[in-house]
Amino acid sequence: MERAAVFDVDGTLVDTNHLHVATWWEAFRQAGHQVPMHAIHRSVGLGSEDLIARLLGEDRDKDEDSGLSAAHTALYGQYFDRLPALRDAGRLLKRLDQDGWRVVLATSASGPELSALRRAISADHAIAATASADDVEQGKPAPEPVEHALELAGVPAERAVFVGDTVWDMRAGTRAGVRCLGVLCGGIPRADLEEAGAEAVYDDPAHLLASLADSPFGAI
Repeated sequence: MERAAVFDVDGTLVDTNHLHVATWWEAFRQAGHQVPMHAIHRSVGLGSEDLIARLLGEDRDKDEDSGLSAAHTALYGQYFDRLPALRDAGRLLKRLDQDGWRVVLATSASGPELSALRRAISADHAIAATASADDVEQGKPAPEPVEHALELAGVPAERAVFVGDTVWDMRAGTRAGVRCLGVLCGGIPRADLEEAGAEAVYDDPAHLLASLADSPFGAI
């Protein structure tokens, strides 16, 4: 039976979380909002609409949302040609593919941003499918992105492992019924990832690659 290795991308495979923090901070600043960077960091991993709602509240002027999102996209887009993959991210995906796993990306990124992230990882031949923000009605922490990834892989939840770096990833994976692994390279504390549902936590893709045999991947 097939097995699926589902991966978040930002902060999990590519070192972009703090770029998102800085560019969201600037987008908010340009619109007259002073939002602390630590609060933005805790919200990275949510889709744009949910991130804005969490940081500005439900009573905000929602007519601003599209402008804020567009400003963030434009600011972040300046980095597309030099997004840095995390250590051994590409090797990890290639190893799982060689071991018979169907590798699927589950990310809130889409369009040119997703293309830039995939270029950074440099393991396209190992990626069987991608579940992007364009494919689901609700993003993480709803289970839809992970559930859609499983549909693309043609694999049941009990035959899948989901790897992410935020509490939103862990909650989405848990709600989808898959085993969840956390990585610390996105900057979220181990205790927070474990509380949100991480079965095991690793430093980064290189640490997970070196630990595959003893990880939940080795148990499926």
